[in-house]
Amino acid sequence: MSLTIGRIDRSGTIGFSDACVYIREEGISAARAVGGWPAEKAWERQFKRDVFARIVQTLRRIGWSVLPWDQSDQYKAIALNHRTCVKSDIKGQLEVSGRCMKFEMWQDVAPSENKNGGRYDFDKEARMPYLLRIEMERTRRRIRDYLLNVFTGYVFKPSAPKIGVNGATALEYAKHSQRTSSHYVERLGRASFNSPDNGFTRDGVAIEDGAKVYAITSTGRVVYGAAHYSLNGRWMVVTGKHGIEWADHRELYAACPGDPRIKRNAGQRRSRLEGEMAKAIKAMNFERAAVLRDIVFPGSPALFAIWNEKHNLYHRANACGYTGDFSEAGKFTADEVRGWDRTPNKVIALSAEAAPA
Repeated sequence: MSLTIGRIDRSGTIGFSDACVYIREEGISAARAVGGWPAEKAWERQFKRDVFARIVQTLRRIGWSVLPWDQSDQYKAIALNHRTCVKSDIKGQLEVSGRCMKFEMWQDVAPSENKNGGRYDFDKEARMPYLLRIEMERTRRRIRDYLLNVFTGYVFKPSAPKIGVNGATALEYAKHSQRTSSHYVERLGRASFNSPDNGFTRDGVAIEDGAKVYAITSTGRVVYGAAHYSLNGRWMVVTGKHGIEWADHRELYAACPGDPRIKRNAGQRRSRLEGEMAKAIKAMNFERAAVLRDIVFPGSPALFAIWNEKHNLYHRANACGYTGDFSEAGKFTADEVRGWDRTPNKVIALSAEAAPA
C-alpha cells in the first residue's frame, strides 16, 4: 500500500477484539507530566481531531451513517465523545475516552442472548449472520489500514487466534500462545520452568515440548494429546485439530492413569453436593438437606467443621477456600479431621453426639 504524503507523527497501537477495533496511545502521560491538567486536555482534543475525526470520515466513505449518540439525553456530559453508527442491519458505537478509542459493532437480526439486545451480547462476531460478519470485518480492516497509512508510529497488534473451523487449529493457538508470552525464551521455544518439577509428569517422567501425555481435565476426564508448556507449571494439551485442554504438570501422566472411562471428579461432586445442601438449609428445606446429607455421607457418620483461627473463617468443602457463613462450612468425617485439631485450626463437632476428633 502506498503511504500518504505528509503523514502525521503519532504513535499508538491498533487491535481487534470481538466485533471491535480499538486504538490506544500513551502520549497523554507525557503531556500530563509536562503541563499538568491543561496539557492533558489539549492532548485529548488533538487526539480527537486527528484520530476520531478520521475514523468518522472513513466510516462515511464506506457507506456508514454516523449520527449523534443515541444515549446523549441520559449522559450529556460525555455525549460529544460518542457517535452512533448504522449501516443496513449492522450497528456500531464509536467512542473516545482519554488515550483509548473504540469502534464496536453488533447486530439485532439474529436472536440475542441478552434481553437488552445484541449490543450487550458476548461473542458478537459468532452471532452475526455471515454477510454482516463480512461487513464488520471489512469495516474494521478499512479503519486499521487507513490509520496505519496516515500515522507514522501506529502499529497493528494481532489478537490471539481463535480456535475453530474458520480460525486457527489448536496447535497453531498453542504455538502462538508460547511465542507471544512475555516469558518466551527463544532457545527453548517456550517459557522457562519456574521450578524443575514443572517439567515432570505426576508419574515422574520428564516432559519435552510436544510429547504425548495423558491429562486429567478440570471436569475429571482423561484425555490424550501433545503437551506444550504455558506458564507456572501449566501445560496446554492438544487433543485434536481443534481440541485443547489446560492441565497442571501434576495432572499429566506418561502412562494411562487407570481406566480412562472413569471420571475423576469426586472432589467436585462433593463440593457441589455440599453447596446444594447449604442452599437447602438456608431455604429451610431440611428434607432436601437430609437427602443430600445421606448421599454425601452415607451411614450418617459424625461430622465436623474446621475453624481457622488465623483467618477467623471456616474451611469450605474439601478444605478448598474459606467462608464466614457457618452453613457453608465444609463438613468432614472424623477420619478426615484427624490431625487437624492444632493451631491455627480448630475442629468443631456439628452434633452433640459427635466425639472430639
